[in-house]
Amino acid sequence: MSRPLFVITCFISLTILLLWYGVNSDRNWIHPLLTQLIPAGHCACQTSTIFQCASCISCSETSAVQYLSSSASGTPRWTFQFTRDAQNEALDTSQCQAAFPGLFEDINRGQSYWQAHGGGLISEDLDDISLEPGMVRAFIHSGHLHVVKARAKGEDHRRKILGVLGAIHRALVADQTRGLRRNIEFVFSVEDKVEDVTSARHPVWVFARTPTEEGVWLMPDFSFWAWDNIKNHIGPFDQVVDRIKRMDLPWEQKKAQLVWRGKPSFAPKLHRALIEAARDQSWADVKEVDWKTRTNVLRMEDHCRYMFIAHVEGRSYSASLKYRQACRSVIVAHKLQYIQHHHYLLVSSGPNQNYVEVERDFSNLAEKIEPLVADTDAARRIATNSVKTFRERYLTPAAEACYWRALLDGYGRVWNGTVDFWSERTGQQRGLRYESFILLESARMLEFSAARAMLGSG
Repeated sequence: MSRPLFVITCFISLTILLLWYGVNSDRNWIHPLLTQLIPAGHCACQTSTIFQCASCISCSETSAVQYLSSSASGTPRWTFQFTRDAQNEALDTSQCQAAFPGLFEDINRGQSYWQAHGGGLISEDLDDISLEPGMVRAFIHSGHLHVVKARAKGEDHRRKILGVLGAIHRALVADQTRGLRRNIEFVFSVEDKVEDVTSARHPVWVFARTPTEEGVWLMPDFSFWAWDNIKNHIGPFDQVVDRIKRMDLPWEQKKAQLVWRGKPSFAPKLHRALIEAARDQSWADVKEVDWKTRTNVLRMEDHCRYMFIAHVEGRSYSASLKYRQACRSVIVAHKLQYIQHHHYLLVSSGPNQNYVEVERDFSNLAEKIEPLVADTDAARRIATNSVKTFRERYLTPAAEACYWRALLDGYGRVWNGTVDFWSERTGQQRGLRYESFILLESARMLEFSAARAMLGSG
C-alpha cells in the first residue's frame, strides 16, 4: 500500500472510531470537536415544528361552541372547573368543546386533509396498510370496540397496545351517546415514529408526527393509561400527577436551577448540546445518568424540586413532557420536531406563556435562563400558566376522554366505508371484543388474528 493511501486509510479509520465513541459514550465530557461532528442521526436537528395556534389558550371565552344548559332560561353558561370536572370522563360534546378549546386542532387538520384528498376513507385504504409489529387494526360497531388484528414485538409492544385499547374503551364507556356512535374501522401504531412502520400517506393513528406527515392522525400516547415495563413502574398518568402534587414544593423552596438527567448516548446530538450549554453554570444541575450504578438518578417527582426543568426529545417524541408539566416549574424545551396531540397548547411568549423555548442546539440557553433566575417572579408566572394550562386542564382525564371521542368523531366524518361485524366468507365475527381480547394469554396477543381465533386456531 502506498504511503498516501495508508495515511488516508488511517485518517478515515480514526475518524470513524472517534465518531463511534462520540455517539456511544456516556461520559460527561468529550472533546467539543466531537460534539460538533456527531451526526444528527434520527434527530433532524435543523428542523423544528412551528405551531400556529398561539391563540388557543386565550380563545376559551370566545370559543365557537358554547355550552348553555338552557339558552332560553338565562342560566349561566357552563364552564370547566378543575376541582369539579377534571376527573369527569363523561363530559358531553358541547362541554368538551367549551372546556378544551384548541385541544382538537390536529383532529380538525386530519379531517380537512382527508376531505381534500379523495373526500374520505374506505376499507380498501386500510387494506393497503401493511400491519407491522406494533400495529393494530380495530373497529367500533354499535359503540363496542373490536380487535381484528394485532402484532406485537415483545412485551413492550403488547403493553402499549393494551394501553391504547384501554383508553379507547374507557372513553367509549363514558360516552352518554355510545350506542348512537358511527361505526368506524381504523389502524393504529404504538411505535415511536411513523416511518418505523408505515408511510405518512396512510391514515394511521400515531402518538407523534412531524409537520410533513399529514396523512396520519394523532392520538394520546399509551402512558396516559399507564406506563409499566420491566425496568420501571410509573403507573397511570393521573396517579403520577397526584403523587407529584403531594410532593411539589412551594415556589420559594425550589432550587433556582435547571435540572436534567439523561443518557448522553441516547440522541447524543441534542443531549450533548444541552450538557455543553449548561456546563459549569451556577444555574444548572444537568448530569448524565448511569443506570447500572443508579448514579444521578432522579425520580419523576424529584424534578419538581427545581424551578426549571429541561425537556429534550429522543429519537422521536418524548412522552416525559407531560410528567414535567405536572410540576409547578418552568419547562425549558428546544424547538420541537415532533407534534403530540396536546402540543398545540404550548405558548412560548406573551401573557399566556407556559414554557420557555430555546434553539435546538441550546445556543441561547443562558440568555433565556439567566433573566428568569434573576427575576423568579417572572419565572413563577410561567410555571403557574403551565399548571393552569396542562396539569389542571388539558392533561386531565376529562380532557383525554374528550380528545378520544373527538378523534372518533373527526375520523368518522371522513370514514365512508362500511364496517362489517360479520364475515360472510368465514361465517364468523370479524373482530374480537375488547373485553375478550384483554383476557387472552400474552403469547396469543403478539400475533393475533380474529379470523384465526374465531376458528379456534389461535
